[in-house]
This record gives sequence, structure tokens and C-alpha cells, in this order.
Amino acid sequence: MRDRLTISVLALALVTVLTLSAQQPPPQPPTERAFHFGNGREGGPRGRWWTDPALVQKLGLTADQEKRIDSQFQQSRLKLIDLSAALQKEEAIMEPLLEADRPDEAQVLAQIDRVAQARAELEKANARMLLGFRGVLTQEQWKKLQAEAPPRRGPERR
Repeated sequence: MRDRLTISVLALALVTVLTLSAQQPPPQPPTERAFHFGNGREGGPRGRWWTDPALVQKLGLTADQEKRIDSQFQQSRLKLIDLSAALQKEEAIMEPLLEADRPDEAQVLAQIDRVAQARAELEKANARMLLGFRGVLTQEQWKKLQAEAPPRRGPERR
């Protein structure tokens, strides 16, 4: 009976991990990461949008605003690189735990928590940076930037 419960719990954990992995795009280095506003389902343009001359002109960004946004990005960049690497490391640690012939339930569940925590830390750091960007923009610029959102490809896709 205990073996069946263990197998059921591990199967549920595996499905959960696979589901979370399928919902999350693989982490990219912060220099290439799709920096955006919003909750991940909507928002502004992707990439280093504040260096795109056409968008800068469309938004009416001043040279000071561009400089302030770039400064915030540079200040956040190393932390984002470290957090992205930490997430990749935790995911790499989990792989062999799940591939074992007889996965250790306690180890797998603990590692799932570490992966989730690493992902949360990365998302929080990215959100803090983006909130700083938003603080540099006027309300009118913010609305224009939101209107530049890339087209959505599905209800849960980024």
C-alpha cells in the first residue's frame, strides 16, 4: 500500500514539474531575455526596447530617461544572470532525481521546492527592475509602451 502511495505521489510530482516546465519558457541570459511589463501575458515590447530609435521617438523618451532606464538595467543585469544560472542549476539537479529507477520522494519534493523558489526569485528580480523602468516613464509614455505589446499567441503564452 505504501509503495502505491509513493508511486502516486511521485507521479503527481513529476506531472507537476513537467507542467510547470512546459508553462515556463527556458531561462535566457538577461542580455537577451524578453524584458517586458505586465504579468507575462501582456505588456510592452520585448528586448532592450529603450535602445530602439523608432520606439524611443514614438514614446518621446528623453535622453535622460533612456540613460536612467539603461542604468537600472545595468544595475540589475548581474543579479539576473546569477538568478537565471541558479534556476538552471536547480533544474539540472532535479533531472537525475526524477530519472532514477526508484526516485526518492523526499529528495524530489525538496528539489521541486528549490526549483520553484529559484524561479520565484528570478521573476521577482525581473519585476523589480521593470517596475523601476516604469517609474521613469510618464503615464502617457507607459500607455504608449503597453500598446506596443507583441501579438498574443494563446491564452497562457508569453
